[in-house]
Amino acid sequence: MKIVSIFNNKGGVGKTTYIYHIAHLLEDEGKKVLLVDLDSQCNLSAYSMRDQDLENSWKSDRGNSIWNAVEPLYERTGDFRKRQPSKIKLSYPDLYIIPGDILLSDFEDTLGDSWNAAKGGDAGALRVQTAIYRFVIWAAQKVNADVVMVDLGPNLGALNRAMLIASDFFIVPISPDLFSIRGTQNLGAKLETWRREWQQCKDSYRGTSVQLPVGKPTFLGYVTQQHNVRNTSAGMTKGWNIFGKRVEKAVKNNIIKRLDPIGQVHHWKNKSWCIGKIPNLHSLIPYSLEARKPVFDCNSTDGLKGSHITKAKQSKELFTPIVNKLLQIL
Repeated sequence: MKIVSIFNNKGGVGKTTYIYHIAHLLEDEGKKVLLVDLDSQCNLSAYSMRDQDLENSWKSDRGNSIWNAVEPLYERTGDFRKRQPSKIKLSYPDLYIIPGDILLSDFEDTLGDSWNAAKGGDAGALRVQTAIYRFVIWAAQKVNADVVMVDLGPNLGALNRAMLIASDFFIVPISPDLFSIRGTQNLGAKLETWRREWQQCKDSYRGTSVQLPVGKPTFLGYVTQQHNVRNTSAGMTKGWNIFGKRVEKAVKNNIIKRLDPIGQVHHWKNKSWCIGKIPNLHSLIPYSLEARKPVFDCNSTDGLKGSHITKAKQSKELFTPIVNKLLQIL
């Protein structure tokens, strides 16, 4: 079982749409997939679950949101609660989710407060730092998942640090714009720092009761998203390509040069880290959100008409190359 996090410290890059569609295609390829929503906006949960089911996941007595799982560590009353993931839909029998919860931001404060103690090897602090990791491992085992895909919020906070440390791989979705490119500048540096500090935690810990992750997430590559497509060599309009052609250079300088020397970069045979391009799907997304199923599974029963039906079916071809890449490392 592998944990793959989808992460960028810049918001608005379409990561939730990306992870949702990739997860469904992996399930279609025979993989059991567990989604984890760690973004406080809970967009992935809203995309995947009916409103009533999501509200039920937040109930303290029987809810299975990520906050309900780790709340005992926040309250200092015990370890994580063993609440099973939700099945997303009967038509996707091998697709599960740990629902998100806006209250998880409270736990982020606890992660920040206990970080220095964790670096000193304190068992209680390390139990807090690894709570989500250990719960996700437990949940994945309960549903016999082949892969866990994690939707992270757009920041470099303690919550994302804890989950990236726990991940085997991570992918960075990037819009071809100035701010997304600039956002890569501190990404590699921060991951390098977290790797070093987590090693300090591991070296300082003398016990055996806390299961610690390796703490070396491997960069798989980036996916360019949200651009307007054109039939050109770049695959996007001239305007979008102004920044689109700068993305690879920024990724190499700011992420790969930092992480490759410490063994945290996957090298593809084509020597490119662009593992896919997902253009703006425009009005197809609202239909997908309303139907709570991927764009490529939407049809006339979901309100699509005419050319929209053809475009929806063809959208599968956009995600398939990325899925094939993931299948190679899974």
